[in-house]
Amino acid sequence: MSEQTNIWPLWEVFVRSSRGLSHVHAGSLHAPDAAMALRNARDLYTRRNEGVSIWVVPSDAIASSDPDSKGAFFESPQGKDYRHATYYTKSEGVKHL
Repeated sequence: MSEQTNIWPLWEVFVRSSRGLSHVHAGSLHAPDAAMALRNARDLYTRRNEGVSIWVVPSDAIASSDPDSKGAFFESPQGKDYRHATYYTKSEGVKHL
């Protein structure tokens, strides 16, 4: 069997199931263009009119951080602890915080 040279690009699919909710990653699919990716995503990842909105994004357009280096990526810079709520103390007059 020979290797296929014309492989369609991979698309990541995000579905919003109802108004007010965020889009959630539903899966991936191959399609030649965005229009076909949307149609295929609708058929694959939504049922019984449960979807409100679908996003398709080329996989190679997504950049992500490395989960193994989360400490260095998410830590506050040296001397900038004031960016976190735990830096502050609650005032005496504030009851419901």
